[in-house]
Amino acid sequence: MGALPKPTQGLVMPTLEEVAQRSGVSRSTVSRVINNDPHVSEETRQKVLQAIAELDYHPNAVARSLAAGHTQIIGLVIPTAVAMLFSDPYFPRLIQGVAAECNASDYSVMLWIGEPEYERRTIHRHLNSGLLDGIIVASAVRGDPVVSALQQSGLPFVMVGRPDDPTISYVDVDNVHGAREAVLHLLRQGYRRVATITGPLNTAAAFDRLEGYRAALQSRGIAVDENLIAEGDFTEESGVLAMRKLLPHKPDAVFCASDTMAQGAMRVIRGEGLRIPEDIAIVGYDDMPFAVNLDPPLTTVRQPIERMGQEAVKLLLDLLAHPNDGPHRLVLPTELIIRASTVRGNS
Repeated sequence: MGALPKPTQGLVMPTLEEVAQRSGVSRSTVSRVINNDPHVSEETRQKVLQAIAELDYHPNAVARSLAAGHTQIIGLVIPTAVAMLFSDPYFPRLIQGVAAECNASDYSVMLWIGEPEYERRTIHRHLNSGLLDGIIVASAVRGDPVVSALQQSGLPFVMVGRPDDPTISYVDVDNVHGAREAVLHLLRQGYRRVATITGPLNTAAAFDRLEGYRAALQSRGIAVDENLIAEGDFTEESGVLAMRKLLPHKPDAVFCASDTMAQGAMRVIRGEGLRIPEDIAIVGYDDMPFAVNLDPPLTTVRQPIERMGQEAVKLLLDLLAHPNDGPHRLVLPTELIIRASTVRGNS
C-alpha cells in the first residue's frame, strides 16, 4: 500500500512554535503577546503580531481560557431519560431560557442529559474535566448523585427547583401557592370532591403542589380523602393511568400537577362519556402552548419557565463573580389562567 498523500498547506494549522520561530522569540513571549501582557516591548509585540498575521495563526480559545482560570462554558444538567426530555415540553422551554441568557452574557452551554445510573458512572469525570465554570441542575430528584457530587467538588452550581439543603442556591416558582390557588378556584366554582394527580413525589415541585392541594382543602374545612390522590410522573400516559384509578371514587374535579397529565386525564374522562367541566372539571399546571387548544381549553397555573432558565444563569454568574456570598434564592410568582375546563356553562 502506498504512502498516504501529504495534506495541503491550507489544511495544516500553524503552531505556537512556528510563530515563535518566524518572529525570533520564545514560545512564552508569543503567549504573553497573545494574552496582552503589558510588559512586552512594542517592537517585540509588532514582530509577533506580524508573524501571527503571515501564518494566519489562531490561538486555541479553550487553552487560553483554561490558562486564565475560566472557560465561559456553563453546564446544564438534566437528570432524566432522553425520551422524557423530548416528550415533556417543559424542558425545551427551560433550555431556551438558559441558552438565551448565556448568549446574552457571552457564555456557551454544554447540555448533559443522563439517568441516575449514568450519572453515577460519569459525574466525577465531568466535574474534574476543568471545562465548566459552573453548572445548572434542572429537575433533580431527592438524593440525586449530581447534587452531592457538586457539593463535594466545590464547583459553583444553581438548581432549578427547590432543594432540601438550605445552603444550595436555586430558582423556583411558588408551587405551594400556585396549587393552592388552582384548588381554591375549583372550590369557588362549587366543586367539592376535588382529586389530584401529582407528579413524582421524590421531586420538590410535585411535593409542593400536593402541599398546596392539601392546604386549599383544609382552609375550607374539607377533609383530605387519600383515595382522591393519585401519583403520576408528569407524562400524558401517567395522567391516563391516574385518572382511571380516580374515576371509581367519583371526583367532580381534578387538579393535575402538569398540563401533559391533564391532557391524559381529559382523554379518559371523554372516553367514559363524561363532560368537561359539567361532570368533571380539570386544572393543569405550566400553561404549555397546547393548553389553550385543548377541548375545552384548559384552566392552568402559568409558571414562567423560560424566565426560570434565565434567572438561573444570572444567579450562577453572580456566584462566579462573588464566590464568598451566601446562597442565592429566587422564588417567582405563578398565575392562574382560567379557561373553559373549569367554568360550567362555558364549554
